[in-house]
Amino acid sequence: MSDEAQSKRAGKQRPATALPKRFANQWRNWSGGVSERAQLTAGPTSETAARSLVIGAAGSGLKVKTVGAGHSFNDIAATEGLRLHLDDYRGLVSVNSDTLVATFRGGTRLHEIPELLKPHGLALANQGDIDQQAIAGAISTGTHGTGLGFTGLSAMVKSLRMVLASGEVVYCDERMHPQLFEFGRVGLGALGIILEVGIQCVPAFRIEATEGAEPVDAVLESFVERSRSNDHFEFFWFPHADRAFVKTNRHLADGEEPEGALPLSAMSKFVDGEVVQNWGHGLAVSLGAMAPGLVPRVNQLSSGLMGQRRYVAPAHEVFVSSRRVRFNEMEYAVPFEDAPEVFAEIRRVIDAHDWRISFPIEVRSAAADDVPLSTAYGRETAYIAVHRFVREPHLEYFGTIEEVLQAADGRPHWGKLHSARAAQLREVYPRFDEFVALRDEVDPDRVFGNAYLDRVLG
Repeated sequence: MSDEAQSKRAGKQRPATALPKRFANQWRNWSGGVSERAQLTAGPTSETAARSLVIGAAGSGLKVKTVGAGHSFNDIAATEGLRLHLDDYRGLVSVNSDTLVATFRGGTRLHEIPELLKPHGLALANQGDIDQQAIAGAISTGTHGTGLGFTGLSAMVKSLRMVLASGEVVYCDERMHPQLFEFGRVGLGALGIILEVGIQCVPAFRIEATEGAEPVDAVLESFVERSRSNDHFEFFWFPHADRAFVKTNRHLADGEEPEGALPLSAMSKFVDGEVVQNWGHGLAVSLGAMAPGLVPRVNQLSSGLMGQRRYVAPAHEVFVSSRRVRFNEMEYAVPFEDAPEVFAEIRRVIDAHDWRISFPIEVRSAAADDVPLSTAYGRETAYIAVHRFVREPHLEYFGTIEEVLQAADGRPHWGKLHSARAAQLREVYPRFDEFVALRDEVDPDRVFGNAYLDRVLG
């Protein structure tokens, strides 16, 4: 299929925009916790248009930010200047059949990628459980999945094409502009606008998924060993419950048909994805918001109703879950081996404060990588994420748990809620000052600056 045909195909997929229809300049993120109104908004359809918009805004003294699907929980994408969206700059640019590197335009949504790669027999090696993000935003904030043998998306990146604050369009990889490439893979939107992303793919594969509830103490005790011995391992724990929901995924060889594991049917996917995870969970958290005293019993009941299932499906169908119940989220990356101890401390803190927490805590893992501002830079990593229903206050809960995570040498997810400032981040990122120096070089006038970057970069 030609590049032009691929682009047309991508353009026919369901629209994805974070911009409300009624007020073109008004924007809010997915959770509703961040809202602002920019002076100007634009959706470039070409590299030339994106370059011209940056030059024009910089010449007028306007700050420039690019937004994707609005799935960051903080104000990393907020601006009162010029807001760019790449909804009309999406699709597959090329596939290198020798290296298996696929290049996508920056506005391409993660949920579009499996269909775009299907004619080439390729897939992403790993991804998170939400696929609504634009690929440029996903790598810029360090989006990841789970699996101790796999990195996050940013470490899979092999090339970038960017518009810098000067309006210069730069292609960078390990040989051309290597420093910009190295740091731009998790660039926080501070270095430029990502127009294209070349990402390492793998031959398409299927997964055998095993899911079910287990005693949380046993899960915690076996977390390190099971994370090392399985391709992908994670668990969700509802506070106040004595069981956790565990997901274990195994890559299947071509033609392998594991005994007793059935293909994932459309009905099973609907029941689990919509009825249980969205309708059922939405009802439970709404009830908890109205009557907090019921939360412990509801969580115990929910954990007791988690059934066992084992099935086979294409990788992206296993990795991704539908998320329609809106929430706020904070996530920190801690040294992998320390995860059980840190999690136990979080449980103790929740019990000590007698909070009523209806949303689960999620625990995942990832391989060490070489991306300087990646949360997994230089160390095997466990991710601990806490959530709160959007109708419930989160500041006290997140703030107290954050103290535990920071004390454990934790690094905050760049796209989720956290209170870390530049001085703290410098302590946990060995190459932090190198990133700041590069930013000073490529954007001395802070064309791509905003309040979030002022806090985290200084």
